[in-house]
Amino acid sequence: MSTPEDRDYVVGTHDAEIERLRLQHHLWRHRVLDCWRRAKLRRGYRVADIGAGPGYASLDLADLVGPTGHVHAVERSRRFLSVLIATMQERRICNVTAEEADLEAGDLPFRELDATWCRWVLCFLRQPDALVRRIAHSLRPGGCAIFHEYVDYRSWRAAPPLPSLERFVAAVMSSWRNEGGEPNIGLYLPAMLGRAGLRVIAAEPVSYFLGTEEPLWAWLAAFIETGPQRLVELSRMTASEAEELRTDFRQFGAHSEARMLTPTVLEVLAVKE
Repeated sequence: MSTPEDRDYVVGTHDAEIERLRLQHHLWRHRVLDCWRRAKLRRGYRVADIGAGPGYASLDLADLVGPTGHVHAVERSRRFLSVLIATMQERRICNVTAEEADLEAGDLPFRELDATWCRWVLCFLRQPDALVRRIAHSLRPGGCAIFHEYVDYRSWRAAPPLPSLERFVAAVMSSWRNEGGEPNIGLYLPAMLGRAGLRVIAAEPVSYFLGTEEPLWAWLAAFIETGPQRLVELSRMTASEAEELRTDFRQFGAHSEARMLTPTVLEVLAVKE
């Protein structure tokens, strides 16, 4: 059964979502680490993970900045933060601060950061430009703001086409917009950054055309397993439509020639002037 907090997140905070986020971070980790390398993050840096979720990226950042650096993991979900705190205690990690904060209300609780990391957060917010301004305010001059945000969510397609998947993608986008978000927020991000005094130094679309044996296939497959139930709870899909999608997808994935094009992500690095 969903908790009040779970219902407050359009994709939920339940156990299955926590596990999906763990898998998602694992499968995207190679790209993320390369992005941080190009942003020149290094030991001794003070950084923030904005919208940290269960903190999987926060822990990687903690390892990157080392004991002389520090990571602020900012998240509004106590359930997600409890997962991070438990992991920190288990691993005896001392250079991460788990901070509960509503990203759409008030200033961020730090200043003069060397860098910020924000992944798949702006697309869910009613006022993403306000968070971008807060991020800019939290950085030192020359500090780097790093983003991964969707720029074309509808590019998620099956080859050959799978109508039930296309209906699911449309329902996902509709559910985010119904809650005030924008799935293609990447189209608006460069302008937001400029208004906030951040200069884009690199921007690259990221998309993959996957076969069933490629690791990122599991990223999409996991959301097809968990996402439809959330849409049923939100009355954006019926239970029969959800089951039709799962059945279609399993049959689709059984064919060696099956391919999927991923939702296109915009990777952006911007510096504070």
